[in-house]
Amino acid sequence: MKLLLIEDDKATADHLCQGLRENGHSVVHAATGTAGLARAIAEIYDALIIDRMVPELDGLSLVKKLRSAGNHTPVLMLTTMSGLDDRVEGLEAGADDYLVKPFAMIEVVARLNALTRRPQPNAVQTSLRVGEVEMNLLKREVHRGGKLLDLQPQEFKLLEYLLRSQGRVVTKTMLLEHVWGFNFDPQTTVVETHMSRLRAKLDKGFEKAMLQTTRGVGYRLVF
Repeated sequence: MKLLLIEDDKATADHLCQGLRENGHSVVHAATGTAGLARAIAEIYDALIIDRMVPELDGLSLVKKLRSAGNHTPVLMLTTMSGLDDRVEGLEAGADDYLVKPFAMIEVVARLNALTRRPQPNAVQTSLRVGEVEMNLLKREVHRGGKLLDLQPQEFKLLEYLLRSQGRVVTKTMLLEHVWGFNFDPQTTVVETHMSRLRAKLDKGFEKAMLQTTRGVGYRLVF
């Protein structure tokens, strides 16, 4: 991917640039909001990574200007502000995802991969098919190898998110935010509980186990 990073903190910018390049991505860096806006308008990028408190033109204003100009490049906003109101404000300004500092590089990469896989605004997707699994988004049905799986609503949403991740590892934080819609709580076991139930239904009766746990990192589907 070709990425534009708008971040004024040198240590953070250096860390991100190095990590993203090690993952095979091309990264252009701008240290101010005005410089970042100029680059975002002048060139085409697969995604933008924008610090909320970048100088000269803050991240919220920058995203609003891009959206009002018809630029719909996916935006991952970085911030030290972890409150729900702050996250909502960022998303309503036009950001596609919101990541609180400090963060792990593996999660930055995973979130960028998820953002760039999203369909265009006018695209209508009615089904997902990966390997033996076929999900009908209209009928809310899932089959594996022709066998209908009896999934509860949260299990369906969980599997949908995993299918859209196309075999990439997703973290517990990502699942809590995108499937349940709340912030990370280190005490909750809701992800582990639902993942155990989904695994039992998805893999029961099949020789190959599809739902894999990457210890200390997250979960992914193996096709």
